[in-house]
Amino acid sequence: MSTSKEAKQFARSFSHLLKRAVQYSVHLYMNEVGKSGLTHRQFTVLSAVDSFEGKSQTELVKITGIDRSTLADLVSRLMAQGYLQRKRSKEDQRANTVRLTPVGKKMLKASQTGAEDIDRQLLSVFSATDRRTVMDCLSALASEMDKIDEVTAEEAAPKVKLKRKLAV
Repeated sequence: MSTSKEAKQFARSFSHLLKRAVQYSVHLYMNEVGKSGLTHRQFTVLSAVDSFEGKSQTELVKITGIDRSTLADLVSRLMAQGYLQRKRSKEDQRANTVRLTPVGKKMLKASQTGAEDIDRQLLSVFSATDRRTVMDCLSALASEMDKIDEVTAEEAAPKVKLKRKLAV
């Protein structure tokens, strides 16, 4: 296949174009907010913790869409940087709740304007009419992923219960 045919094939691939759009978004983020030292995912975690203060790491997985092990690693790194603190939940001693530290609040605030500017810059590529459609389409895709996450969580739940019974 010639290079121009290959390029056309990719230009028609929705998943490829979506991946390129994410790459563009991350590029803009790193050039603007990334200078602060926060990665996009770290910013996402700090934002989620700020919006949902006191939630467990398990709940933050559901809120952010970041997988459990990656989120745990991000929380550990953000704690080491002094941005987050973690403690055992009063409701469930097996769960950790996460809060922003004053330093974390300061870092989030310093990064928030840049992140909001990036969202505006990304959406400015589209006409005012198309912006709503783009957001609706992305929301529909995110909803489909939420359904998969729910099914995955339901399938994992019996395994956890079984492990607890075996441990008794």
